[in-house]
Amino acid sequence: MPWWLFRRRVSKGVGGSDPAAQPMRRSVGEVALPRLRGHRRYLDEQPYLLPKDLGEVNRLDFQHYVLRTLLRGNYLAPIEQPRRILDVGCGTGQWAIELAQQFPQAEVIGLDLLQVKVSSSPPANYRFVKGDVLDGLPFESNWFDFVHQRLLFLAIPLSAWPGVVQELVRVTSPGGWIELVEGSSSSSNFAPAGPATQQLIGLIGQLAALRGLDSEGQVMRSLDRYLLEAGLINVQRYPIEIPVGEWGGRLGSLMAIDVCEGIKAISAPVAARFGLSEQEVLDLLDQANHEWNELRTSYSLAVACAQKPAAS
Repeated sequence: MPWWLFRRRVSKGVGGSDPAAQPMRRSVGEVALPRLRGHRRYLDEQPYLLPKDLGEVNRLDFQHYVLRTLLRGNYLAPIEQPRRILDVGCGTGQWAIELAQQFPQAEVIGLDLLQVKVSSSPPANYRFVKGDVLDGLPFESNWFDFVHQRLLFLAIPLSAWPGVVQELVRVTSPGGWIELVEGSSSSSNFAPAGPATQQLIGLIGQLAALRGLDSEGQVMRSLDRYLLEAGLINVQRYPIEIPVGEWGGRLGSLMAIDVCEGIKAISAPVAARFGLSEQEVLDLLDQANHEWNELRTSYSLAVACAQKPAAS
């Protein structure tokens, strides 16, 4: 049966939890279009820190290729022949489209607040669905064999993470797998970090904290705990260090470009919040970029995957 016959309306908070425990969000159908601020477009009424525009589309596709190179593939979970795959916070949809091509027998869905890029010839087994995991996923329980979520630490409030993981578990089929990939806006994720790096990432962390986002790397450190507390088994965690800068060869150079473009994308909000000019933020970024090569800096990521117990 087609997937849309199994949509459900979510009338409570994430995972159907008590609305008093988690603030209600307006429905995703009411999410405002990105609003121009400076020369970038950002979503209003959302904790998401990064813009939603063509520049961010290009960066996200670039970041996808960096991560695929790093992981030597698109995932680490030991999946075999999934029938249904869900990518939560799919961004440009590139990861999901590649999974649809890899598993042509599977139905693959990319979910996000907005469809920021429309592929001219997507695989027939790929679909985009507008949705917000903070409002609950618009799918029936026990439906997907593989659920993937990547780099939403600048999108999901820290307090919402346990409930979000519970919601991912709800839609995962018994015996299916969940994979989470996360980093952090904490300066401790850059090691060693010079003074410009610490100052710049510290400003970003403060801005994230003001929006209720994780500013100290708690999410990245807690991925396996979230999965265990949600009742999953075969939990595996993979800490990953990525070189940042030309000192790290091709991968390091690519990662430095991604980090720089990500910071440029939020330079205007950072400058506005802390009384700086945008050029001052960009100058700080230039100094940090030099530090990465001088100090041979690496950035920390974590991948965690786990399996939902088979039905008894």
